Amino acid sequence: MPDIETKGVTRAGDLALTLIGPQLKIGQKLPDATVVGQDMKEVKISSFRGKVLIISTVPSLETSVCSAQTRRFNQEAAALGDSVIILTISNDLPLAQKRFCGAEGIDRVIVLSDYRGQPFGRATGLFARETYLLARSAAVVDQKGIVRYTQIVPIQGQEPDYAPVLEAARKLLK
Repeated sequence: MPDIETKGVTRAGDLALTLIGPQLKIGQKLPDATVVGQDMKEVKISSFRGKVLIISTVPSLETSVCSAQTRRFNQEAAALGDSVIILTISNDLPLAQKRFCGAEGIDRVIVLSDYRGQPFGRATGLFARETYLLARSAAVVDQKGIVRYTQIVPIQGQEPDYAPVLEAARKLLK
């Protein structure tokens, strides 16, 4: 079966990106995927069920916009409390992610890698064929694993609109 392709959703500079995989839809169950932690151990996305989940995807933590996005969600995590888990997922190698988190003081966001075949990016329609990176996005998933909000940033060089992401997460806490 050929890959599902979505075009025209996002750009990296002048380059229109082709996203591979089925796009996330509100009301659907978040597809499970196995990513890699900074300790090189496999982590199933489904292991976070039971809490509200904000998933932030970035092309590479080594860029200013990606690091700003990750720092912002790290700051927001404190205000959201223990009932919300924030994941940042990129294709960066886990050792580079660990170095980044240490240098930037990222201690409230769980940073995971999709570098082993991009199972998360391909399952959620966020893997960009042209760059071999994840598209910049944010999603909110409820305690039962149902997608309640999703946003793919139309220009990859810009940060997401944080307000609706945080609002969607807060609504699930009520």
